[in-house]
Amino acid sequence: MQQLPLIAGADSRHALDALFINAPLRDYELRPRTNDYTLPVLGMAYIATYAQQRGFNVGVLDAEAHGLSIGATARIINEAKPRWAAMNLLAPTYEMSARIADQLEAGIALMVGGHHAKAMPDRVLADPRMRHLRALVLGEGELRVAALLEDEQSRRTLPGVLWRDQLLGTRAAGIPTDPKTGAAILSPDINSLPYVNRAFLPQDPYQAAPTATDRRLAGQRLWLGGISPQGHWEANIVGSRGCPYNCTFCGAAVSANPDITIRVRRPENIIGELDQLHDEYGVTAFRFVDDLFLGVGRVIDEQMDAFTRNRIGDRYVWDATGRINVLDRLIDADLHRLVTNGLREVALGIESGSDRILSAMDKRITAEMTERVARRLVAHGVGVKGYFILGFPGETRPDLDATVQHIRNLWAISDQHPGDVRASVFEFRPYPGTPVWQALTDERGYAPDDLLAYGDVDLTRDGADESMRQRDEFNFSVGIQFGDVPLYEVRSTLAMLTREQHERNQGELGKAA
Repeated sequence: MQQLPLIAGADSRHALDALFINAPLRDYELRPRTNDYTLPVLGMAYIATYAQQRGFNVGVLDAEAHGLSIGATARIINEAKPRWAAMNLLAPTYEMSARIADQLEAGIALMVGGHHAKAMPDRVLADPRMRHLRALVLGEGELRVAALLEDEQSRRTLPGVLWRDQLLGTRAAGIPTDPKTGAAILSPDINSLPYVNRAFLPQDPYQAAPTATDRRLAGQRLWLGGISPQGHWEANIVGSRGCPYNCTFCGAAVSANPDITIRVRRPENIIGELDQLHDEYGVTAFRFVDDLFLGVGRVIDEQMDAFTRNRIGDRYVWDATGRINVLDRLIDADLHRLVTNGLREVALGIESGSDRILSAMDKRITAEMTERVARRLVAHGVGVKGYFILGFPGETRPDLDATVQHIRNLWAISDQHPGDVRASVFEFRPYPGTPVWQALTDERGYAPDDLLAYGDVDLTRDGADESMRQRDEFNFSVGIQFGDVPLYEVRSTLAMLTREQHERNQGELGKAA
């Protein structure tokens, strides 16, 4: 087999059993990328790693990470000639994925999975551009993808695998012969899965410069965890699967995923991966990207007990997502233990400064609670990265103004403490299968085709060029005004806040230098 550029993790000496493709968010032939880093496709890498362990030759083509065009992505797949092409379908990238699939050569079988495939399987199966589709996998795919690579006919007994009968034109589905085995296939034991082979991820681990929080805490924390002024290596990691919460806009909402069993990795399993990444790549900083690592009190206690026993805080630093209402219940001793064990930054889904909108989102928090939690975190030297949504359905101008003021309040709080607050602001986008999607289609009468009309938005025109550069991949929209504020004002507010955050970042780095 010829050496093919941009395909990660494959053995170029042998034919490919499967090529896993992460489609680009837009056709980069029309407008090139402006950012140079994108989040790694950990879920896809898990599936590729498991298939590789089972003896299959697989690779990953991350077209988003490489900023590829639709045509270039299809050409690379066709030149690689895999037995299977596998795609993760997401609502914002579905159109890109379908256009790539439409250009695949006839000898390449197609399998798909991902949130969009799960939320709208019949729509995907009926798409004529998906004519090569031979398996649509609902939910976690490690075991079923490996079975399909072993024998395509196994789909007949695999639960949660769909395809279209070519003769009858009807939907067909696998029926497990043993219901107990079928349930185990749908929710694999995450502690028995192999650690992700990072060869499948072109940008993870990655070399990172110290953050403003790192620099501000240099004297107090003595560069614990190997964070140095010269830079360090970071990696993303998953500590659990599933989420018990029901935020109405989120694809992970529990009501949208009744089939998902919530599971947390054993602390020893997680620590083993941290040490493996350090030994192999020199990684000293980690980011837990799952919802539960700091989202359930019991999980926090169990993980921190193990981190203390293994002196993790003496060797590494780490960031994690957290739930505001859970963190609000922690006492100062709990926060001190988190810091001692290496916690550097918490990502919080703050979303809005309006309690009315927070209630509509089913966030189970208030703006006052968020400010209280942020104050305690930054006082302990922990950074806060807050995510915010503008233009949520029903949002009024006072709601939007409350969010702007909320962000500025959080900045003012951080100015008085060693920890930093960063605001990351997004335009609302509806995702199929979520509670808010159901409300928009069933109660407000929006057509699914209109809600799926994703397009990229060039917000640099709002005078935020450099501040938008590193978040280019997130600037997309369906172009619908869902609240009372005109869409152009929502976007102008987004650009204004992003520009102000960028200026704060530059100022923090200047003060700490």
